[in-house]
Amino acid sequence: MKMTGAQALIKALEMENTEVIFGLPGGCILPAYDPLLDSSIRHILVRHEQGAGHMAEGYAHVTGRPGVALVTSGPAATNMVTPLCDAYMDSIPMVCITGQVPTTAIGTDAFQECDTVGITRSVTKHNELVMSAQDLPMAIRQAFHIATTGRPGPTLIDVPKDCLTNTMEWYWPSDAEVAESLPGYRPTTKGHPRMIKEAAKLILESERPILYVGGGILKARAAEALKELAELTQIHVVTTLMARGAFPDSHPLCLGMPGMHGNATAVTAMQKADLLVALGARFDDRITGKVSGFAPEAKIIHVDIDPAEQGKVRRPDVPIVGDCRLVIEELVKAIKDLLNGGATQADTGLWKSRVSGWREQFPLSYEMSEPGEALKPQFCLEALRDSAPEDTILVSGVGQHQMWSSQYWKFENPYSWVNSGGLGTMGFSIPAAIGAKVGRPDATVWAVDGDGCFQMTAQELVTASVERIPIKVAILNNSYLGMVRQWQEMFYEERYSEVYLSPEVPDFVKWAEAMGCVGIRVDSPEEVQPAIDKANGIDDRPVVVDFRVAASEKVFPMVPAGATNDDLLLPPTQMARKEFLR
Repeated sequence: MKMTGAQALIKALEMENTEVIFGLPGGCILPAYDPLLDSSIRHILVRHEQGAGHMAEGYAHVTGRPGVALVTSGPAATNMVTPLCDAYMDSIPMVCITGQVPTTAIGTDAFQECDTVGITRSVTKHNELVMSAQDLPMAIRQAFHIATTGRPGPTLIDVPKDCLTNTMEWYWPSDAEVAESLPGYRPTTKGHPRMIKEAAKLILESERPILYVGGGILKARAAEALKELAELTQIHVVTTLMARGAFPDSHPLCLGMPGMHGNATAVTAMQKADLLVALGARFDDRITGKVSGFAPEAKIIHVDIDPAEQGKVRRPDVPIVGDCRLVIEELVKAIKDLLNGGATQADTGLWKSRVSGWREQFPLSYEMSEPGEALKPQFCLEALRDSAPEDTILVSGVGQHQMWSSQYWKFENPYSWVNSGGLGTMGFSIPAAIGAKVGRPDATVWAVDGDGCFQMTAQELVTASVERIPIKVAILNNSYLGMVRQWQEMFYEERYSEVYLSPEVPDFVKWAEAMGCVGIRVDSPEEVQPAIDKANGIDDRPVVVDFRVAASEKVFPMVPAGATNDDLLLPPTQMARKEFLR
């Protein structure tokens, strides 16, 4: 059957079960937009190409399916670089299709031409410039296969305009043909049996073990396997920023988030452990602090599907390359076999007692506002949390509000937390929340943003309004770039350079209303709950709640950059007791 390259592209996307595309048309990609009218795919018209990328990420975060973005050439493609890099660092499956000038014009500096493949090579798992309409079905199959297998990540297909207008003979490659076309791509999914047995033995011998859980657990759909392992061994679990929700916060073995702004118990437990079982985590600098001082007495079991992560930061004693779910299931079996064969687990009673003491002595805390003082952001988040429906998905921007969200929300279910971890992209929250709501339309989606982040991508609320995507937005508005202000106060002698944002311009309520949303302003503690109740009761359009919060509030605990985790800074009310963490 003959068809145009554009028709083949859209048909290939349908064959990959694509339900929705986030995009914005332009000259070189325009031929692909015509067959969209006859397809089964919903297209969401964004207001900026960066928004399309973050929406695709949000969709992928909550569904596990690849998000798809479709944009034109030149500046549209370069506007996609930030979400591609964000998805690459956080291992988010995403397929981006960009238009390109005709093949005959490539290399002539034609209008809106750029080397998209060259520009995006370092921020994609795979990218390709397609030079023939006949190659499009295979290129799409490869892009989806690579994006969703092994360590997930973004892929990009750059399509010249004449490849979309030329005709081709339709075909659909088989799985075997796709595998044959990628001879160097064979991800390892099953862990080495000998390494798994060594890991099981080490776990049973350890007196101070910790399960160090990263975002790879969620990518592998391994939450249930993780819970079985933790309960079998009775080992405490820390969940990184990217793994929040992978293990229920209410579980007695859950210690919460470690790292630069993790809670004191999680940070200290990792630091004092004699064994870290790293599951889908990459020992990033926000977790380790100064690497030479990180968990100095701990042996390391490192499970990761990406062999490049093994030994990249910390050399493991037992490296295991493989899919987290499959490896954990084998690890559980190996531990049971050892126990059934007469092995015993080391006594961890003293360690559990120490951990319990830290929990009691060093809970997350903040001082409530005095009458007449500005709202505390933690108070607003606790009120949001306590009023949220059970199915709520929380999406955050980047900065203080992101850390407070991860600290004070209670995550009980996987895929209920969406944020930009590795790249730390301001402006992520609004479009990612839209993508999450499209992926999970029956769930309540709250986006928590700062006033600085909000102003970077707020135009996408027009998309949400026009497309009837009723997300809810809580702006923790402190009139500053909050995290930058905190660092300038603590480490730059309060020399506040270019960090102040006007408290009254823009008026976020009027801005929200101009974009078709409901706008609500909250200035006092008494107004917090009524505003949240009102927002939760609106389901037909987006809602923006402007919480006017204290500018001086800082995120604690905190490990200063370049310091070790032993240098953890606690809230002022707890610093006098810090010796109990030794």
